[in-house]
This record gives sequence, C-alpha cells and structure tokens, in this order.
Amino acid sequence: MHHPQPASQMGEDADRPRWTADVRLTINGERWEGTLDARTSLLDALTNEVGVNSAKRGCDHGQCGACTVLVDGRRILSCVALAASCDGTEVTTTEGLGAVGNLSPLQAAFVECDGLQCGYCTPGQICSAEGMLSEARQGAPSHVTIDVAETGVLLTDAEIRELMSGNLCRCGAYTNIAAAIAMVADQGGMRP
Repeated sequence: MHHPQPASQMGEDADRPRWTADVRLTINGERWEGTLDARTSLLDALTNEVGVNSAKRGCDHGQCGACTVLVDGRRILSCVALAASCDGTEVTTTEGLGAVGNLSPLQAAFVECDGLQCGYCTPGQICSAEGMLSEARQGAPSHVTIDVAETGVLLTDAEIRELMSGNLCRCGAYTNIAAAIAMVADQGGMRP
C-alpha cells in the first residue's frame, strides 16, 4: 500500500496535491489505477472515478449497507473504507457477480423471490448476502449461532436475519430477501 506523504517529502512529485495515494484495484475483473486524495472513500472512488453504478450511497456513515461491496471476497461498507486501504485488492460489486442473461444464483433468486421493491438497496443486499454465504461456508458463527464450536453453520431463518441485519430496506422487502438467500443456501446444502 502507498502511504500518503506531504508534498514537501515527495521530491519531483511536489506539484501533486498535498495528500494523495496511488491506488490499484481490480474491479469486477478489470484493472484500474488512479491517484486519489488519500481521504477518498472506496464508494467515492467506485462511483466518481471508475463509473460503477451499482454501489449506492445511503447513509454515508456505514449504518445502512446500501454501499456494501466485496473486497477480496469479504463484504465491506464502501462508504467508510478508504480507497487507499484497498490498494491491490479485488473489488466485486453486483455488476461483477452476473449480468443480464447470465445472473448469479443469488441474483436469480432475488428476482424469483421478488427480493426487491424500489431496488435502491438491492446491490448492497446482494453483495452482503454473497459475502454472508461465503462466511457461512467457512463456518463463521453469528450472534445467534447456538453452538459456536460446530465446524459448519447452518443458515436457519434466524441466522439469515442476523447476518443480514446490517443491510436496511426502506421498502420492507426483508421477508423476500431472506427467502432468496434461503433458496440459495438450500441449493448449497447450508440449510437445516
């Protein structure tokens, strides 16, 4: 990772803005490089610099989950993650999970279960669910896991609700969102 330095310590780069960071990301399989203000959030880099349309700004405080993306396969809130701290990582948004005519199993389940209404939170919900399914496959327990010593986590309805609790939906599509996740978990043998 490139650590920001004041311009007075950058020698020949003294004409660069005072606090910058060179950031290299692979976004949905495409390589991207840029020099950013070191305070730039990953969300701002994705939307303003790269042109990603699916990552959404909701609360801008990491409380609603609309900005959730996957970084090296783990879900993060991109509005509170600095782009510079993600240097060298693989960033996946819903656009990188599938495409029209070739949806990922989770995207297809959201459509089949009507796991959306206005759709604003849907990209964050899908990325969070994808990350949550990966965490469950790895055996990561949640607050409601009955036996944390178990090697596998079965995604009960309570587990799904707990693991998705960081993603808000103002339209109240939670029941259908949980049904879509349960459908994919069923297909993966992760349901009781």
